[in-house]
Amino acid sequence: MSARVLNAALGDYPHTAALPETPAVRLERVAVKPISRAFAPMVREARYDVSEMAIATFLMAKEAGVPITLLPVVMASRFQEGAILCRTDGAIRGPADLAGKRVGVRAYSQTTGMWLRGVLAESHGVAPEAIAWTTFEDAHVPGFRDPPFCTRAPAGADMTAMLRAGELDAAIFGAELPAGDEFRPVFPDAAAAGRDFQARHGFVPVNHLVVIRSALAGEAGLVADLLHILGAAAATRDALAPALTLANRWCVAQGLMARMLGAEEIWS
Repeated sequence: MSARVLNAALGDYPHTAALPETPAVRLERVAVKPISRAFAPMVREARYDVSEMAIATFLMAKEAGVPITLLPVVMASRFQEGAILCRTDGAIRGPADLAGKRVGVRAYSQTTGMWLRGVLAESHGVAPEAIAWTTFEDAHVPGFRDPPFCTRAPAGADMTAMLRAGELDAAIFGAELPAGDEFRPVFPDAAAAGRDFQARHGFVPVNHLVVIRSALAGEAGLVADLLHILGAAAATRDALAPALTLANRWCVAQGLMARMLGAEEIWS
């Protein structure tokens, strides 16, 4: 009997370069670049059997009742402080200077933005509403509306160009930062700030997890097979609990969600 084939939208990482298969299951990779473009189709139309998904998107989708089930698998995690940049010749000297400033972010719901807003509020006294946010696209979860302290950039606007022109004072990027020396991190020592986060909370911020369509979750042996295939990135529920708890809390504090989810809801 041949292995069952499931389509999977997963990013390109060392741990996804050569995925094994089991006698029962094989993953057929779907090319989506950047991988963030897979999140909305998974949330809105269950396009894939298996999909990478940002932690903020997952929590928002779960609260909204989207039929997806979380696997204890971490695709990507990193310190976030190096992702918020300002102009090298600008007046910003540290994160506290962002109060009252114009900051761009791809979407208000972007996971990197969620983590950084939490750090700004918790460690530097800059609440989300103290910043004039400029967003460029909608959330992956339909129905979410940006808070009133956000402004949508004009159609076709480019965040890097707006930062370069002085239309933004700072901007939050993802894993890929603009090249060149015209921009610098808002955090004077981004690496030290990341270590401070880890010392305070006990983990490196999680960006991307893995979900499956809930209709598949109850099939005998399927989850075990998927965890075997994704074993290089597999974690445990207990190991993920601190990141999920803090992301849950910060999503509510920032208006991304209306309420905290319990652990049973998260893993149901």
